[in-house]
Amino acid sequence: MRSPLLGPRWLGIHLLVVLLAAVCVAGTAWQFARAFEPDRTVITNPAEDLADAVPIGELLEPGQYMHPETHANTAVTATGHYDADSQLLVPASEEGVRGYHVILPLVTGDGAAVTVNRGWAEEGQEIPPVTDEEVTVSGWLQPPVADGGYTPVSPPEGQVERIATSLLVNKWDHPLYEGYVALPEQDPATNSLVPDEPPQPPTGITVNWRSLSYTLQWAMFGVSGVVFWIILMRRELADAREQEEGAPSEPEETPVPKGDQAAAADS
Repeated sequence: MRSPLLGPRWLGIHLLVVLLAAVCVAGTAWQFARAFEPDRTVITNPAEDLADAVPIGELLEPGQYMHPETHANTAVTATGHYDADSQLLVPASEEGVRGYHVILPLVTGDGAAVTVNRGWAEEGQEIPPVTDEEVTVSGWLQPPVADGGYTPVSPPEGQVERIATSLLVNKWDHPLYEGYVALPEQDPATNSLVPDEPPQPPTGITVNWRSLSYTLQWAMFGVSGVVFWIILMRRELADAREQEEGAPSEPEETPVPKGDQAAAADS
């Protein structure tokens, strides 16, 4: 006897369950991976060795968008002259101490400028001047800062809210490369300032609890669908078995005596 689970209706149900299971497995795996991946707001690519620095013009063009996932912490070089008259202070606190990041444009030969972060100075600290000669700097390319720590509501003259190209284009009369270059401690422009070292990849694991909860939801939905499918199949088989056992059997023919057969023939 053909199984009732091989009918057209059940074949469609089987296909639907397979698709549901595949979607739930994919959703569970995707959310589980997201639950343990680094926060997208944190730069996780390691800082490159400055010995492998490449000219910034090989990575970006002035005004071109910088992709933090691929360009951040890249070791770059730039050659030009510092525009010392355009130096700006960016309010920032370090371990609760108020101070400033000192930035200025390095104007290259084609007239475009690279934003250079000389380092951090405590509030009231004297900032040494930079050379007016042509220099070649090596440092780590960093993305624009989205928001700062200690930031006044309206910064005074000579300051800017944060190191962001969108703000600096209104301060400097040069086409700008996106982001900025953080100088190492040994660079002469850093001098007595505290260098802005590039961030390193996080060593711990930060769990994204929302994605983890989605992982459990996808898994539970998939398991529930499979369990419901199994229950339906068991019920279908049980109904088919009951129908087979309860079906009336064919009645047997009652033998007729010979005398009755002759009387029936005469009549």
